[in-house]
Amino acid sequence: MTFTQDSIAAAEEHSAHNYHPLPVVVATAEGAWMTDVEGRRYLDMLAGYSALNFGHGNRRLIDAAKAQLERVTLTSRAFHHDRFAEFCTELAALCGKDMVLPMNTGAEAVETAVKTARKWGYRVKGVPDGRAKIVVADNNFHGRTTTIVSFSTDPEARADYGPYTPGFEIVPYGDLAALEAAVDENTVAVLLEPIQGEAGVLVPPAGYLAGVRRLTAERHVLFMADEIQSGLGRTGKTFACEHEDVVPDVYILGKALGGGVVPVSAVVASREILGVYRPGEHGSTFGGNPLACAVALEVVAILKSGEFQQRATELGEHLHHELGLLVGGGAVEAVRGRGLWAGVDIAPSHGTGRRISERLMDRGVLVKDTHGSTIRIAPPLMISKEDLDWGLDQLRAVLEG
Repeated sequence: MTFTQDSIAAAEEHSAHNYHPLPVVVATAEGAWMTDVEGRRYLDMLAGYSALNFGHGNRRLIDAAKAQLERVTLTSRAFHHDRFAEFCTELAALCGKDMVLPMNTGAEAVETAVKTARKWGYRVKGVPDGRAKIVVADNNFHGRTTTIVSFSTDPEARADYGPYTPGFEIVPYGDLAALEAAVDENTVAVLLEPIQGEAGVLVPPAGYLAGVRRLTAERHVLFMADEIQSGLGRTGKTFACEHEDVVPDVYILGKALGGGVVPVSAVVASREILGVYRPGEHGSTFGGNPLACAVALEVVAILKSGEFQQRATELGEHLHHELGLLVGGGAVEAVRGRGLWAGVDIAPSHGTGRRISERLMDRGVLVKDTHGSTIRIAPPLMISKEDLDWGLDQLRAVLEG
């Protein structure tokens, strides 16, 4: 057996099979490229589900992490540390908000947002105790906790985890009339992805997010935008909501906030909303730790320059033009997305999304399938046009083969 086969066999034997990775074993990575244990290079066209927006081994982020590693990595929130206030101040300013509640993973941030909305509903809006309702969209993906899968419509994500958490109503994504009908006097929040990532990079109809903003403002309901995948430059804007000039009440952030170095997530909102918390009512041992704050501060500084948003806009236009040329040729049924983010629906006659992903891997390109027939393309935002074109050439070759 090869080193790769040995590694995969060991992983299969000793780890739970909650993932079905492509048979590649990555050893090193730099920029938009990863190298396996046998020295073969692969173009990363997934970027850790957008956690690696700024590329593998981004020098600014690695240097920030190294400098902090030499000083202090963890204090817990039992004490203040010298990076915390600056992180909260800078991230709040980036979002145009007052306060930040830092956590670690995206799922933790969504759980925090759910708890925040309910507490706000009881303490500020005056919803009767135990009656708070949050409206969500079908085909959503907000994480894997028991509460979050309780309002999932994906059988794989939801099955066998009951009893499920009540307090959620699911409506069709993009259907403003259905959303309006679902919002009642006990509704405390509407929780949405501005673009649904796991569902296949689904972009809502034009005007939908603006309509959600109007409706929630009129009904005194929080609009909570899960920008964990769509935010921080991926779509060509700092936040995907900006494409409709929408500012939600609550930003839910993660993935790229940690720069692919450490897990960092946060809920960002006004003082009226996050001010409902009192000491002891919510927390996290690692949330807002010094190492996380140091890296995330550098992420915020990178985003303030606008460089990566501009790259995502320009290269995204090129990406979608080239992918659009594939539609109608028999191999690709549809392409969706925004910025450097695309979902490509493969015609059943050309194989499953998994099979296309495997064939691309054989040609040195790494992508990820979803929902059977769709592949997702989301390279690091620092990818060169030449590398992007090379990756697209490999996709064309696979589809023509």
